[in-house]
This record gives sequence, structure tokens and C-alpha cells, in this order.
Amino acid sequence: MLIRAEQERDRDAIAEVTARAFAGVEHSDGSEPAIVAALRAAGALSVSLVAVDRDEVIGHLALSPVGIGGEDRGWFGLGPVSVRPDCQGAGVGSALIRRGLDLLRKQGAAGCVVLGHPAYYRRFGFETDSALRYEGAPPEYFMRITFGGSAPAGRVEYHPGFGGTS
Repeated sequence: MLIRAEQERDRDAIAEVTARAFAGVEHSDGSEPAIVAALRAAGALSVSLVAVDRDEVIGHLALSPVGIGGEDRGWFGLGPVSVRPDCQGAGVGSALIRRGLDLLRKQGAAGCVVLGHPAYYRRFGFETDSALRYEGAPPEYFMRITFGGSAPAGRVEYHPGFGGTS
């Protein structure tokens, strides 16, 4: 498996993998492919990685800037992360996340937030923090990782490409 930056020719495959990965998932409304496309169109897809096996895209990771308390503090949001259903459980998502977080660190990001299952995301260093809030989400599912320095406090706002969620 190769992990690399998205290329223009990958876009249809990314949309397909993302749609398949979230099909029938309880917490999904099916908007994940549209989120990725909206972030890309707005120039807000800061990191877009694909996992490729035998020249086929089998996974995708998106990272985009988030605001905290109405300010840009050098923080990013992780997601969506998508792995083709027949490739799930093989470490594809973990490899994408590790590479994405490494890229953020190298780029000088202050930190990253994620809305996801704590048992999964804690293995990457994410932890809950009551000082960071994401409205409408159970607090135990909203986590952060810092890349040095202290974590800010406040309400986290994702890019409008997420459909107006904040």
C-alpha cells in the first residue's frame, strides 16, 4: 500500500470510496463525499491523502482548518477518513491518520481535533478536553491532540463545507 497526496485523477475514486465507507453507518447522513468536494472547491482541503493498492484508491483522509473561538489558531479538523469496506480493519485508516498528523506537525500546526470514537482515536494521542467545545456532539466523542504548547479553549468551528455545522 502506498500513501500519497491526492491527485486530480483520484477525485472520482475518492468520492466513491467515501460514499461506500459511510453507506449505512449510523452516524452518517451520507454527506461525506460532498464535504470533501466542498472543502476542495473552497481551497480548504489542507491535507488530502489517498491510500493506493494495486493502482486503486482504497482510502482517503481529509484535514481542514478549524476556528476556535472565532479565531484561526493554527488548528485543523481531521475527517472525513474513509476506507473501502473490503479493506477496513487492515490498518489503512490508521496509516492515513498517522501520515496526516505527521504532515500537520511538519507544517507547524498547533493541533488537531476529531469527532469520532474515543477507543479508536486515543491510539493516535487524541484526548477529550472540556475546554474545547463542539456544539451538538457528545463531549466524549470530541477530542484533540496538541503538537506543542497548550491547547486553546473555546468553541470549535469547522469550515462551512461541512454543511453549516459548528
